Amino acid sequence: MKPSPKRRGAAPGIGIQSQKPRGDAQPPPQQTVREAIAAAAKAAPAEGEVSVLLTDDAAIQELNRTWRGIDKPTNVLSFPAAEKAGELLGDIVIAYETLHAESAAEGKPFLHHLAHLAVHGFLHLLGYDHATDSQAAAMEGLEREVLASLDIADPYRAHETGNA
Repeated sequence: MKPSPKRRGAAPGIGIQSQKPRGDAQPPPQQTVREAIAAAAKAAPAEGEVSVLLTDDAAIQELNRTWRGIDKPTNVLSFPAAEKAGELLGDIVIAYETLHAESAAEGKPFLHHLAHLAVHGFLHLLGYDHATDSQAAAMEGLEREVLASLDIADPYRAHETGNA
């Protein structure tokens, strides 16, 4: 799915709340999230506000159970705003612990994987999806384009070559 034409325009405003786990040695995430969403908004323009919550696995598991009926943590969830929500595009929730585990398991820099999840979540707010092969190809192609503009390697390459 493609974003609706009425949501095209200036880069979105971004509000970020971080509930970073104690003792987490990863760099501060706010700048990475802002840069990733700004880059995504250049490729898929949208006007409005985006709220981003960086939280733990327990919190995202609760959201996943409540809204998707899946009782396990996930890396990112997106909650698009209702059409009549004014300037709000929606909310993105990213799980720190899952993000950390995935980046370590896949040998990716933490902030690169964070940028990928922020872009992925933002595109979901605009109506992009990956439920079918053609939708996935379109969404992943746009993610690759955005991440390349940030000098971040293709996050799907290892999966496609069978190395992940």
